[in-house]
Amino acid sequence: MIEKIEKFKEYMKQEKFFEAHEALEEYWFPRRKEKSKDVLIVKGFINAAVSLELKKRGRIENHYKIWAVYEKFAKLIKEDDKVFMDLKEFVDGFIV
Repeated sequence: MIEKIEKFKEYMKQEKFFEAHEALEEYWFPRRKEKSKDVLIVKGFINAAVSLELKKRGRIENHYKIWAVYEKFAKLIKEDDKVFMDLKEFVDGFIV
């Protein structure tokens, strides 16, 4: 999973949001029917990347709708979950 997160972050830095979404989807897709906290949090990060891609394409209304989905799942992250907490801070930095 850490490898996929690093790939996700690298694509995000390059503003390759579609590719970032794909990087995490490799982890999420086979587990998508699970209701575990980790799977739902990853789904949220995928939504964040999709949202930023929509913003990049000028689809601002859709960007806000999908970003709200990310925020819903991001609430599942606990402060002691360093990997996800760091990733959340990283992703939240894209919204200014």
